[in-house]
Amino acid sequence: MMILRPQLCPGLTAEMVQLLKTNGIKTVVDLVSSDLEEIARKCLLSYKALVAVKRVLLAQFSSFPVNGADLYEELKNSTAILSTGCKSLDKLLDSGLYTGEVTEFMGASGSGKTQVCLNIAASVSQSLEQGVLYVDSTGGLTALRLLQLLQYRTEKEDQQAEALRRIQIVRVFDAYKMLDVLQDFRGSVAQQIMNASLPVKVLVVDSISAVISPLLGSRQPDAMALMIHLGCELKTLAKELGIAVVVTNHVTRDLNSGRLKPALGRSWSFVPSTRVLLETWEEPRGETSSCRIVSLTKSPRQPVGIQVQLDLGNWELLADSWKAPGEGP
Repeated sequence: MMILRPQLCPGLTAEMVQLLKTNGIKTVVDLVSSDLEEIARKCLLSYKALVAVKRVLLAQFSSFPVNGADLYEELKNSTAILSTGCKSLDKLLDSGLYTGEVTEFMGASGSGKTQVCLNIAASVSQSLEQGVLYVDSTGGLTALRLLQLLQYRTEKEDQQAEALRRIQIVRVFDAYKMLDVLQDFRGSVAQQIMNASLPVKVLVVDSISAVISPLLGSRQPDAMALMIHLGCELKTLAKELGIAVVVTNHVTRDLNSGRLKPALGRSWSFVPSTRVLLETWEEPRGETSSCRIVSLTKSPRQPVGIQVQLDLGNWELLADSWKAPGEGP
């Protein structure tokens, strides 16, 4: 579901969008499926202008059939694998983050989701010299922590400064603003490509559940539609722009099995191609360490259930940490 907004297509002005929304036409589907003559009378808009906008929207957002061979060739030519900077995590993800896909890290509060995102951002910007857009919806990102992670990778201040400049940070605390940010990001990447400047290669959203869960909890009528819209936007950005999208999600406990499961329910499950669960590691004395048990719960390439142990403090592989499905922690 694509929400109508100014300049979504040529001819769709802010005044037209406002008049349409006042009369209940809020999405592209609403507009293209409506009686345009009736809408023109109600909104006092030009019928010809509405027809022109409808044609452009149909051309932009309609699906056209393609064959499997073409899809495979496109995949081979457009997919890149970006290292997270951590050998064990790369191994779990079958070499790293894949462009064109959404990778989700889920876990309870304090499980290290933000720390993983910060380490990925630091590694991609410093080691791979690629741009990162970091959308922070929890307030968990601090410039000092990001600088510390970069200092861990290089002692050269000029390289640290360059890496920081490659990371764009946006703070968003509601779902509607996040949708605006993602849609504006699409246009900005196109502009970067035209200007031959360094485009963003990784988009991090920490956290997606922080902006969606409050809407679902309040049972707002548009909450589910907005969540699906956000998910579609993330998948589209990943595929069309050839970037790797990383999101974090909270977890809940299944009442029947007692196991942890991702928040946002089944309607969100189609969004991530890969899902990783982070769990805290407790020492024998009951103390919580910086180590985490990381489990693969969804993957198009790897067996589900593979585990590794990560030391988030050093972002290093622990000895003999690789575990096959069924071996347990």
